[in-house]
Amino acid sequence: MFFRMQDVGKTMVLIGLLLAAAGGWIWKSGSLGWLGKLGRLPGDILIHRGESTFYFPVATCVLISVLLTLLSWLLRR
Repeated sequence: MFFRMQDVGKTMVLIGLLLAAAGGWIWKSGSLGWLGKLGRLPGDILIHRGESTFYFPVATCVLISVLLTLLSWLLRR
């Protein structure tokens, strides 16, 4: 499947507008609301040893993967 450059440009503008709207919402509200919990789910790994910290968001990655899979499945139908 080939895309025309106009379609790619429209998609990029739409993504930019969505990002700008999300940034404005975060800026105005001062927080992410329930989205602020995404990096601190049960199952995310956080290890403090001395002055170093290791963080790997396992549960967050799985949740985002499931949501994106469902979204792509819905858009293909």
